[in-house]
Amino acid sequence: MRIESFATHVVTLPREVGALAEAPEQVSTDFVTLRFRTDEGAEGIGYAGFAAPVMTKALKAAVDALAEQVIGDDPLRLEAINQKLLEIGGRGAPAGLVTRAVSAIDVALWDLKGKILGEPLWKLLGGYRDRVPAYASGHLWRTYDADALAQKGAELVEQGFLAMKFRMGAEANNSTESERMSALRDAVGDDIDLMVDINQGWDVNRSIAMGREMEDCGLYWLEDPTNYEDFDGLARIADALDTPIAAGEYLWGVAPFRSFLQHRSVDIVMVDIMRVGGLTQWMKVAHMAEAWNLPIVSHLAPDILAHAVAAVPNGLMVEHMPWSLPLFQEDLVMENGEIVLGDRPGLGLEFDERWLTS
Repeated sequence: MRIESFATHVVTLPREVGALAEAPEQVSTDFVTLRFRTDEGAEGIGYAGFAAPVMTKALKAAVDALAEQVIGDDPLRLEAINQKLLEIGGRGAPAGLVTRAVSAIDVALWDLKGKILGEPLWKLLGGYRDRVPAYASGHLWRTYDADALAQKGAELVEQGFLAMKFRMGAEANNSTESERMSALRDAVGDDIDLMVDINQGWDVNRSIAMGREMEDCGLYWLEDPTNYEDFDGLARIADALDTPIAAGEYLWGVAPFRSFLQHRSVDIVMVDIMRVGGLTQWMKVAHMAEAWNLPIVSHLAPDILAHAVAAVPNGLMVEHMPWSLPLFQEDLVMENGEIVLGDRPGLGLEFDERWLTS
């Protein structure tokens, strides 16, 4: 069996808020969809995305160029193909659009493998469990005042979420940030897990000071409090606080995670599939984190990463970020705050063709 052809499309999906929530207004997210087809008629799908809109044209060109390189390859030799593309893209040390393109190709090939073998990805990747906890993301932005956070948080609880993440870092003084934190906690109650994402917005000292102020609110984790390359600074924060520190989404490839772990920079390892280089590389970081006795969580792409988190014993939680979900005909199945994975082969998903023909 050989890869015979591929097709790509640019899809623009509407969403309610911007990536860093400059305002709660209708905006959009661009994706490049990919479909491979073998000479025996099997198909696999994936996508690249979460890049700046001005880079969409270049992202599609990167996906097209690299997908062309796997025509004629055996679709089951995923490691060989992944390494070949990473080498082509950056002589073994790629980043940026190249790695996003490789990720799309890798996911599509894993989906294809699942369909060829008749097994869902969560089983092929490890099969540890068939459901994983998920937290609501993409709803509670740093521009929201205390009242807006409280209202939206209560709505998410009504929707069945048992965990949710909100953003901080826009306020100049610590007291206002603490008021926002307290308002959300009061609105959702003590039984809901709350995470805070700073998106690298604080320095080390403010991260420690604010982290200590918020410890009474029982945070599940504090995410990316300072610059992602400051491994020593993150380690200082993690050592100073009882609240676990989650980080890693900004790292490109597998190698930086070794230094991350050696520095004891985090308590919870977060991996972005587009930046690490696909499911093939994501799983390597998961196993590396397991060797350090640390849990791993996903970043974006719950349609794909629910399978990866479910596959490993140290998989902790999936980020239920809805931006990519309309790409597919199927909705994620949620029960009691968990994503339930079925037995459909591969990703268990098919593209909504309306987006691919518009």
